[in-house]
Amino acid sequence: MSAGIELRAYTFLDSMQPAFAAYVGTTARGFLPVQGQASLFVEVAPGIAINRLTDIALKSNDVRPGLQVVERAFGLLELHSDSQAEVREAGARMLASLGLKEEDRLRPRVMSSQIITNLDPDQAQLINRIRFGDMILGGETLYILEVHPAAYATIAANEAEKAAPVKLIEMQSSGAFGRLYLGGTESAIREAVKAVTVALESISGRENR
Repeated sequence: MSAGIELRAYTFLDSMQPAFAAYVGTTARGFLPVQGQASLFVEVAPGIAINRLTDIALKSNDVRPGLQVVERAFGLLELHSDSQAEVREAGARMLASLGLKEEDRLRPRVMSSQIITNLDPDQAQLINRIRFGDMILGGETLYILEVHPAAYATIAANEAEKAAPVKLIEMQSSGAFGRLYLGGTESAIREAVKAVTVALESISGRENR
């Protein structure tokens, strides 16, 4: 930590997948990304500190902010660009300003991972009422992930879409915990879950208790 600022999550996406980019565009209030662009999600505590990091990133590199969430406890920033190098350099400058390294982030901790096969149509309707992404239908398989810190739901969603033809139903990437809802065939969901597991386990960082 630097001057009381904690790096909670730091995750780089080399290429945003079509549904993932579309979902971010649906929920973000900043400059909307498109598929294929590189992206970086940074989460810090306290939340107010994210304003200074946004300033540093935008003044130093050719990147655009897709979203900035400023809560009392946590702050989240998404940056994207056609250039992976620009996104990586913006991230490096933010870390340098804090006197931190990428490995100073928290490691992801999976709080819950559930697969529900042959989803009941009534339950599908309940889920569709709260989603900002695709719709899930009765009879499909549902996957629900809860992860801490919240920002790691993003890499889970993007890597799942890379690995299998799944629907991105809902993603919550800010707050106390992140949540991801995916839908599709049972075989596609199980392939996606494997990719999610590998992606989260590959992220180094501080012990997350």
